[in-house]
Amino acid sequence: MERVFLNGRFVPREMACVPVTDRGLLFGDSVYEVIPAYGGVPFRLAQHLDRLGRSLAAIRLENPLSRAEWESMIGELCGDCGDLDRSIYIQVTRGAYPTRSHRIPAEVTPTVIAFSSAIPERDPRIARQGIRAITLPDIRWHRCDIKATTLLANMLAQAEAVEKGADDAIFIRDHLATEGTASNLFIAHEGQLATPPNSDQLLPGVTRDLVLELARDAGVPCREAAITEQDLHRAEEIWLTSSTRELAPVVRLNDEIVGDGSPGPLWQRMDQLFQAAKHRIRQRARARSENQR
Repeated sequence: MERVFLNGRFVPREMACVPVTDRGLLFGDSVYEVIPAYGGVPFRLAQHLDRLGRSLAAIRLENPLSRAEWESMIGELCGDCGDLDRSIYIQVTRGAYPTRSHRIPAEVTPTVIAFSSAIPERDPRIARQGIRAITLPDIRWHRCDIKATTLLANMLAQAEAVEKGADDAIFIRDHLATEGTASNLFIAHEGQLATPPNSDQLLPGVTRDLVLELARDAGVPCREAAITEQDLHRAEEIWLTSSTRELAPVVRLNDEIVGDGSPGPLWQRMDQLFQAAKHRIRQRARARSENQR
């Protein structure tokens, strides 16, 4: 039986309900986090909880749980997963109140929701063939660094990409490429890796930071720098990265072929390093399980 953590207790998924007056439902007044767990072990848990804390602070909502309470709750959800790869979804809203009002309540009782979902197996076609993307104007607000649940613009951009025969869209703002609809952006040119610097125009990605760490450890030249539309179109490789997507190589942008039209050599190298990092997590999970027997 799958369980949901709801306001301090675990309940069966079919019994997990929130009031229709919850501000997360009425106003999108909430933030969220998604944490992959490989073999029952959360992936870069501290970094994900740090980002959740920053999102909460940005919307002026006090963190409802201590770090130890978050870790304990996530540990229980991971325990439900066994050896399976799952993602832990967390959402914190400003809560439910008798009157619908734009004014933030003086006394706040947040709603805390968390549950796990299966991580689909990696599609081998992406590694062999890559994905297609289009560019679209970034019509979102100016605090994209907050992992808020107000994702309508992202969803519409993704839908437009699919309608145009692509898999995703890359946002353009003031002639600069910022990120995908649910992912960070990397390009490679002349052997150097680049990604836009963190700012209020994009979400600071946990997977993005890991890719930078792995690249630096492996001696791959990398930098955080603004990526212009021109940079994007002359790039030899383009990737979109996220916790659930991992590293997805873009082989066609709009009507142009990227590189030679296949996942590039730098992506091949970095993807191997990323998969090795996941493998080490699973090994630790198996070792821990054997030690507990």
